[in-house]
Amino acid sequence: MPPPPPRTELVDLDDEVLAGRSADGDVRAFEVLIRRHTPLLRAYARRTLGSTDELDDVVQETFITAWARLDALDDRRRVKAWLMRILSRKCLDRIRARRVHDDVTELEVPAPSDAGPEWIAEARSREEAAERALAALPEDQRRCWLMKEVLEYRYEDIATEFGISTSTVRGVLSRARKNMIRLMEGWR
Repeated sequence: MPPPPPRTELVDLDDEVLAGRSADGDVRAFEVLIRRHTPLLRAYARRTLGSTDELDDVVQETFITAWARLDALDDRRRVKAWLMRILSRKCLDRIRARRVHDDVTELEVPAPSDAGPEWIAEARSREEAAERALAALPEDQRRCWLMKEVLEYRYEDIATEFGISTSTVRGVLSRARKNMIRLMEGWR
């Protein structure tokens, strides 16, 4: 009698198999996906939001949404890209909410420990100018600019997200960059 085949651990399975098992209700398989992708999601959320205050909330909301929508995932090989799309939407929602509810001066301004008041004032002034410039952009330009420059999406992923061609994304980003330069000109 041949020995039984070696047992495969959940952590050894690829995303496609784990997503399929998760869609069938396997909570342990979904936990593996969470552990596997949390570091990347946290890094993007930190970079996008610029603060750790909302970081864990946004990542948790991403996984809650993903769990609820697993059956809508068409290509289970692209779990990471799917999670990143969910996360980017959640981050953009947080950024929009800040514009409505928060005062820009309440945002954390990273400063080296030896930075004097002049440096801090300059950094805040630059951030305020960037916030005003972003707020002045048309919605399509602002969203494309944030996805490319902040979230580091590829042109193809932005095109897929908006249902437009890659060349259209390039054009929108070109206009957004020109507008940002023009709108930031007074700060320089």
